[in-house]
Amino acid sequence: MSNIIWKDRKRPIFGLPISFTKYMLTDEKLIIDTGILSRRQEEIRLYRITDFSVTQKFFERIFGVGNIHISSSDNMQGEFTIFKVKRPYEIKEVLSDMVEKEREKKGIVTNEFLK
Repeated sequence: MSNIIWKDRKRPIFGLPISFTKYMLTDEKLIIDTGILSRRQEEIRLYRITDFSVTQKFFERIFGVGNIHISSSDNMQGEFTIFKVKRPYEIKEVLSDMVEKEREKKGIVTNEFLK
């Protein structure tokens, strides 16, 4: 079993976790679990993630939430967004570090190393 590095829920109203969308980051993958009656779970291997961006609207900044947009080389999950999570910039940095560690562990060379 992988170690859980971070987990949170989507926080759609006033930064409160009153949603059935859950996010979990382990040392090997990012998991998005949605739904209550019908559930759906998606996962992306960290080494497949290629790019990140964070957006925060004015009221999201007030409540300390934001969105993390992720691009990947995965066929099923090319681009997706982690919506309305607490401390989005901090989580993006943790995620970025975990992606780099996983890529190094798997011996994957990125374009940054070729420059």
